Amino acid sequence: MDDPLEEIIIAVRGELVGLGPLRREMAPVFQRWMNDVRVHRTLALPGLPMSLEAEMAFVEGALTSADAIFTIYELESMRPIGNTELHAIDHADGTATFGIVIGEPDVWGKGYGTEATRLMAGYGFDVLGLHHIRLDVYASNERAWRAYERAGFKRAGGLRQAKRLGRERHDVIIMEALADEFPRSYLHEVMNPPR
Repeated sequence: MDDPLEEIIIAVRGELVGLGPLRREMAPVFQRWMNDVRVHRTLALPGLPMSLEAEMAFVEGALTSADAIFTIYELESMRPIGNTELHAIDHADGTATFGIVIGEPDVWGKGYGTEATRLMAGYGFDVLGLHHIRLDVYASNERAWRAYERAGFKRAGGLRQAKRLGRERHDVIIMEALADEFPRSYLHEVMNPPR
């Protein structure tokens, strides 16, 4: 990239992945992910084709929303591999709901989702000052709920047959992380440097 304005910004850095702000020009990449049934099947989306115009409208809305939405980059290649967000943020109660999509199937099972989840929880607790972060996951999506457990989330309950994937009904696991039970991330030191 010759133009410094095109440089990828990494706001939150882990060992495997970094989180950076959404960028308009990445809408075609996001559109490709949302049209891959393997990717969108567990996102509680209707499964309809995603046009570039619809994806661009989503990105435009996300760019000005009050949600904390990041692109996930594989640090080794700086390739975008997914998106993650904290939405429905309630600063008064200190709560939010977590979401993630790893859009590149070739990186599934490599720990990127676990690290991105841990980074987002650290961001929510140590930067935004949240206390409670919740997520919902299909019980049949074992890869995801195990990654969330590795990242520090705990099961809080469930909903029986609450989601449909194609013809099948699936239970939903409700998971949560509390700031009191979550280790401080490096962002805590950034926000509260020693005196």
